[in-house]
Amino acid sequence: MPRSVRSTLSAVLLVLACLLVPLGALSTWSRYEIGDADNYVATMAPLASDPAVRSAVADAVTGAVMEEIDVGPLQGAVESFVRDAAGSFTETAAYKTAWNAANRAAHDAVQRALSDDSDGAVTIDLAPITQRIKQQLSDDGVPFASKIPVEHTEVTVMRSKDLGWLRQVIQLLQSAGLWLPVAAVVCAVGGVLAAVRRRRAVVVAGLGIALAAGLLLCAVAVGRALTLSDLPPDISRGAVGSVYDALTESLWVAGWVVLGAGALLSLGARLAPRCGWPTPPRTVPRAPEELVL
Repeated sequence: MPRSVRSTLSAVLLVLACLLVPLGALSTWSRYEIGDADNYVATMAPLASDPAVRSAVADAVTGAVMEEIDVGPLQGAVESFVRDAAGSFTETAAYKTAWNAANRAAHDAVQRALSDDSDGAVTIDLAPITQRIKQQLSDDGVPFASKIPVEHTEVTVMRSKDLGWLRQVIQLLQSAGLWLPVAAVVCAVGGVLAAVRRRRAVVVAGLGIALAAGLLLCAVAVGRALTLSDLPPDISRGAVGSVYDALTESLWVAGWVVLGAGALLSLGARLAPRCGWPTPPRTVPRAPEELVL
């Protein structure tokens, strides 16, 4: 194969490899963490102990409960009591069980919203939590506590009609799964093997992969800022930030691991001759032998 063709092919493959690195991380993340119910619930489970999330849940339950009861001049005192009861319940093991159940149901709703074109709302059902608080208020003799309807205690997470183009992107990423990272590795190896100067190709590949991983980390950080900047005033920024951080933690880890691996690969290839690694011998043209008579 001519040297020019090899160089062009190597460059194309290495560029593709670098482009596929962040896409491969996103496809794996969306398929096996966001798309898998068990992994999603396991990721969200620690948030049951997060102070911002617990406060947001207590506020949501308190607001829903107070919309259904009217005790006249005692409204403020009862609301304070309900909030304290909700906050106390978020410290119990029963709350963590209810939290996991609510997130599993929410995950199923999100997957349905991503897979069809419906315009319904995705909600987290807090009815199990409200039921326990209702029982506690009734036991403590709070007026009208037994009249609280628990079936309407829901928090809207998203509306399907707001997903737009994001639905198609996530569907493609979840369908790709591990194929994109595998394709990135194949392109990187192919680009190095096709190169005329393979050591230089390894250096370039390592730098490109590290740069792509850095761009992924920047995208995750920018996504967090944009998510928190566009929240309604009644939504807790602390709770949303905690949820975002929990869901993207694996992306952060993957991004830093790939960035470090790419940098080490490039540095190792760059320093290889200095470490005494063998280099291809140079061919020295021999002088023509003299004619012997």
